[in-house]
This record gives sequence, C-alpha cells and structure tokens, in this order.
Amino acid sequence: MENSENQVKRVALLGIIVSDGNAVSAVNELLHEYGSFIVGRMGLPMRERNINTISLVLDAPTDVINALTGKLGAVNGVSAKALFGKV
Repeated sequence: MENSENQVKRVALLGIIVSDGNAVSAVNELLHEYGSFIVGRMGLPMRERNINTISLVLDAPTDVINALTGKLGAVNGVSAKALFGKV
C-alpha cells in the first residue's frame, strides 16, 4: 500500500455483499491489508439467500478508500460501494 500519511482523511461507509462463498478468503485478506484504516466492521450472514453482508466504517484518504473498494469489487462474487461523509 502506498504512503498515505500526509493525505487528508475522510470518513466513509463501505458496503460489501459477498454472493460467492469462494470469495470470502480474498475479502478477508483485503480487509486485513487495509485494517489500519478500518474503524468498525459489522458482518451479517443472510443464510436464506446464501449471501453475506459487511459494513465497514473507514477513516482514510480518498484514494485508499477507492483502492479498497475497487479491489473488493474486482473479486468474483463481490459487490462493494463507498459512501463518503461531506466533511
């Protein structure tokens, strides 16, 4: 991960839907890689629909949030969207 210490941090919510169980390890590896930017995480399995949902609160520079969102979205069976705070 690139140096992001001197960049302005933003607060964002990142919503992740995992619809392929084979993608879980890739998602967890990425979340571990970006763990220093994660303020909170909540995961809810929806067993009846065979999907898992994850909500993250991030405190990170915009490029870091966008990079994580893009990497997650590139994993087969994963959708990810970020919502940024106005401040």
